[in-house]
Amino acid sequence: MQSGTRAAIPERHLRTDRWWLAPAATAFGLFVFVVYSTWRAFAGADYYHAPYVSPFYSPCLAESCEQMQSGPNWALFGDWWPLSPALIILIFPLGFRLTCYYYRKAYYRGFWASPPACAVAEPHKRYTGETRFPLILQNLHRYFFYAAVGVAVILTWDTLLGFRNSEYEWGHMGLGTVVFLINIVLIWAYTISCHSCRHIVGGRLKHFSKHPVRYRMWGLVGKLNSRHMELAWASLLSVGLADLYVYLLATGAFTDPQFF
Repeated sequence: MQSGTRAAIPERHLRTDRWWLAPAATAFGLFVFVVYSTWRAFAGADYYHAPYVSPFYSPCLAESCEQMQSGPNWALFGDWWPLSPALIILIFPLGFRLTCYYYRKAYYRGFWASPPACAVAEPHKRYTGETRFPLILQNLHRYFFYAAVGVAVILTWDTLLGFRNSEYEWGHMGLGTVVFLINIVLIWAYTISCHSCRHIVGGRLKHFSKHPVRYRMWGLVGKLNSRHMELAWASLLSVGLADLYVYLLATGAFTDPQFF
């Protein structure tokens, strides 16, 4: 689409490769996760099987939540909340991912064609960027990062509780424990590889030599940041699989294999 501010090139693009494949695959992957997570979030059931709780429902803030011994039961919303308790807490990790720089690129290209690929014109007459509603809300990313850290801390506690058996006795490990361990490692890696985290630990420093600790932290986050895309997809897959694992246990599809 040409305008007074765009180059007058008659061709839509000069690329000969399958440039559409990457945004199509991205859109498909995100669409599958959105459909699955929406179904699980609105279900309001089969999210707890001692000692595991689905990461979609932690912490559980409604009075209707299942009672989880030593688990994240905080009935802050009382008994007036009629919907699934997952809808209360999911806004924070969802907001963090939606405003994440990688996910912006993913869904801008995959769904809004803004632009669909490098050197391919977008089909919009004007480009306003993130200066208008609703995209101006992307500026909330740093605040969602703070909330995501809090959620990650709670999920870490949930993972530690996974070292119990179904009778809440400590010193046990099942396949679910491994699933939750992998998930929490990926969740933390994705969270601290965030661009906002990198700026928080090392941004606005004029002399790194005067702040050696922050410089080392900045360097570590920078290395993780270079893998932010891979960590975004890996953590998205792991959190979905952790929820699915709890769902299968809660519905009696199989019994959690115990290692010790």
